[in-house]
Amino acid sequence: MDAMTPASRHRGPLFYIGAGGLLSMMVIESAAVLGRHIGVPVTGALELAQASIVPAACAAMLVATLQGAHAAVHMLTDRMPPGAQRQVIRAGSVLAGLCFAVLSAGSAWQAFEYWNTFEQTEVLHIPFRPLRAAVTLAAALLSLAFFHRAIRREKTS
Repeated sequence: MDAMTPASRHRGPLFYIGAGGLLSMMVIESAAVLGRHIGVPVTGALELAQASIVPAACAAMLVATLQGAHAAVHMLTDRMPPGAQRQVIRAGSVLAGLCFAVLSAGSAWQAFEYWNTFEQTEVLHIPFRPLRAAVTLAAALLSLAFFHRAIRREKTS
């Protein structure tokens, strides 16, 4: 463990959902590459990889947001007075919350529009409904998390 890694970080279900999605995508793509090289292509590997990215990406964004672990550059904010720092951080959280609120609304709208079309992938017939629902829910939770951070934020670090 290095100086940049916190000593005790709770790994809850989101961590394992994201890790499972990422690990499954890596296994699928590795099998697909190996299969192409030995002449035995893995049918639907791209569809499986795309479907496994959704839980990995949603979980990763939620974990990073809830733990405050997003990458950030403080070149400008470190030179501001503490009051201005708080306002800039609060404004950033509000803007991020608005961004994810719009993303959630757009995802919900798209899910609503296509819900009864039984949309699915071409080769393996993986349904899009649960994937759209996961993205919509994750974006809504991210929006709420950023709005909560904007309201409760009292210190600059």
